[in-house]
Amino acid sequence: MHVRRDRAGTRARTPGQRDRGQRRGSRPERASRSTGCRAGVLGDAPTVDLVNPHLPTPLEMRRAMGSFASGVTVVTGCDDGEPVGFACQSFASVSLDPPLVLFCADHRGRSWPRIRTAGRFCVNVLAEQQTDLCDRFGSSRGAKFEGLPWQLSRWGSPVLPGVLARVHARVHEVHAAGDHDVVIGEVLELETPAQDRPMVFFRGAFGIDPELVLPEAWDWA
Repeated sequence: MHVRRDRAGTRARTPGQRDRGQRRGSRPERASRSTGCRAGVLGDAPTVDLVNPHLPTPLEMRRAMGSFASGVTVVTGCDDGEPVGFACQSFASVSLDPPLVLFCADHRGRSWPRIRTAGRFCVNVLAEQQTDLCDRFGSSRGAKFEGLPWQLSRWGSPVLPGVLARVHARVHEVHAAGDHDVVIGEVLELETPAQDRPMVFFRGAFGIDPELVLPEAWDWA
């Protein structure tokens, strides 16, 4: 049998020839794939119980999520001829086609159940200087619309003056998620009446460099 040798002089296998340690009928081993992520060791890492992990407390959640700066809105509706509303940070666009938005509402809030009954709502996006509106609708006390020059839209929801944008929508879907409802709204009309700077809420206060203040008394959603 003729044995080929490569340029380095080592013996080369002929086609079909197996390695000595390879059993007849076995296939060559393939490089195994890692099913998890690996990272460098940073000192003595603490042992983590993945079966019964320590879940964050509400205060820990509030502090950590407060690191995500957001805008501020007031969600309004009209139930049985009476205007209702609440301040809301958890607002976002969901889809452009069809046009959908979402907001999250606390189960303990008094305004959201009435807005849900009404079936339509308006999301009023606050400008930087509108802290008075935020205080008014972020509190669970007091008449929120008393002395306020609001108007009723053609969709039947209250609209607030001087806001950056208004999103008129109807309740499309509601999904319960923990202590909140995730509300999907079908957009009916959009308004952008002002071009001012937006209100920013960060780490429990207004602006991007505030001291940490946790507004526990506010009726935020």
